[in-house]
Amino acid sequence: MNQKKKFTIILTSVGMLAILIISLLFVFCRVIQNRKEEYERNLAIMQYRNAKISRYIEENENYDDYEVDVAFLGDSLTDGYNVESYYPEYLVSNRGIGGDTTFDLEKRLQVSVYDLKPKVAVMLIGANNLGTMFDNYESIVKGLKYNLPNTEIVLLSLTSMSGELWGKNNELAAFNNVKLKLIANKYTCTFVDLYTPLFDYNSNGIKPEYTSDGGHLTSSGYEVITKVITPVLDNLLQN
Repeated sequence: MNQKKKFTIILTSVGMLAILIISLLFVFCRVIQNRKEEYERNLAIMQYRNAKISRYIEENENYDDYEVDVAFLGDSLTDGYNVESYYPEYLVSNRGIGGDTTFDLEKRLQVSVYDLKPKVAVMLIGANNLGTMFDNYESIVKGLKYNLPNTEIVLLSLTSMSGELWGKNNELAAFNNVKLKLIANKYTCTFVDLYTPLFDYNSNGIKPEYTSDGGHLTSSGYEVITKVITPVLDNLLQN
């Protein structure tokens, strides 16, 4: 093998090694960046949750037992629900935290609702863990009934969904709603169907004007569910 050919082989090998090293460095940097972003997201979520919990504790101290008419429990669908504006005739408290699963909600029931002791507790939860929500959903209901014997419990169905992110869960949400109704009947809770009023039979999902991304509601969507929930609250609080 002549000198020129040897040099070419060495140069090629060095080049391939350099490419490999650069590729590994790129992957490593990307992994570090992803972990940093994940850490920052988790930190922001934790800080947001802690701020919410601190606010709940402060509010609980300012209210007498059964002074609050309605406490709304849930995830981002509740968190983004301006209940004070939609129910001006009642003293209401929004106890929704975006991103919550049924497991997250169960951990904070004491400060979110037990210590508050509202006349009515309205719960909408499960969209963030549809596949596992029944691992502890019934446990949540049992806790509400046991710790709040004088509070009326309203279980809201899961909403209809659509789009690339949420649409694949639409059928499971409908199936889970059947179970939710059975649980409501079992524990003498009031069940309210939100799935059907939001559903669009043409697209087989939530009506486009009612959602911002297929899973969360627009103001029009909140107006629809308010019209459904209001007579239920009127019946429980005015009779």
